[in-house]
Amino acid sequence: MSEPRVTIFIQTLNEEKNLPACLESVRWAKDIVVLDSLSTDGTERVAKEFGCRWYARKFDGRGPHQNWAMENIPWPNKWVFYLDADEHMTPELRQEIERIAADESEQRVAFYCGRRNFFMGSWLKHAMPPGNIMRFFQPPKIRFARLANPAPTIDGTHGYLKNHFIHYNFSKGLTEWLERHNRYSTYEAAETMRALREQPLRLGNLFSSDRNTRRLELKNISFRMPLRPVLKFLYMYLLGRGFLDGRAGLTYCTLQAIYEYQICLKVRELKRVERGLTPS
Repeated sequence: MSEPRVTIFIQTLNEEKNLPACLESVRWAKDIVVLDSLSTDGTERVAKEFGCRWYARKFDGRGPHQNWAMENIPWPNKWVFYLDADEHMTPELRQEIERIAADESEQRVAFYCGRRNFFMGSWLKHAMPPGNIMRFFQPPKIRFARLANPAPTIDGTHGYLKNHFIHYNFSKGLTEWLERHNRYSTYEAAETMRALREQPLRLGNLFSSDRNTRRLELKNISFRMPLRPVLKFLYMYLLGRGFLDGRAGLTYCTLQAIYEYQICLKVRELKRVERGLTPS
């Protein structure tokens, strides 16, 4: 096997406080790329102090932003692992991705990865389980769709990593989380409208052998469900056993129900506008 080489790709917006710890967790990487969304704090200074390659452009949605990176940033290494600034690599995950990158016989071109999400000093093991997010890939073999929570299109086969990275989703406090999810709900409302027009239900996908295909079809079904905020809370708190995470679990499940309600309200407004009515 050849020497494992992986580029770390990080997206930022005003991450002066979060970025140092994230970069410390990947200091072993010989190539780190930061794609910034025109920060106004000291993010650029921090990135360059760590020797990162720096790129900046106006943010135009997660999918378009990441596709710009795939198409315009030089990638000297075959493999890229993507992190946000409020996320940290673990030694176990590093070993796993380096082992894959060093294996010249590896046929898969992308891997989904889970994360451990922390809130109020606790790991939300049940309320926000690790999930599967596309984070480890070969740039020529992948593109992303959707303005928020991007969905990958992969030119080849994919796999699932066993180890997780760490996510501090509330590192900037509740106010910032609420402001950020207000923006996300606007993107999600637009994506919901697009899905209703362009993505018919394919119930057979619920029986797919691939876990991500099943997850995406469940999401497609959810776009058409009534009482989405209530159902989301019940799903996360009761079926997902979020109650086992104590007060942190209850708070997080409630915040997610509020976020879902924001999306529903904005979808309702978009439907009114489509009919030629005032937004509200």
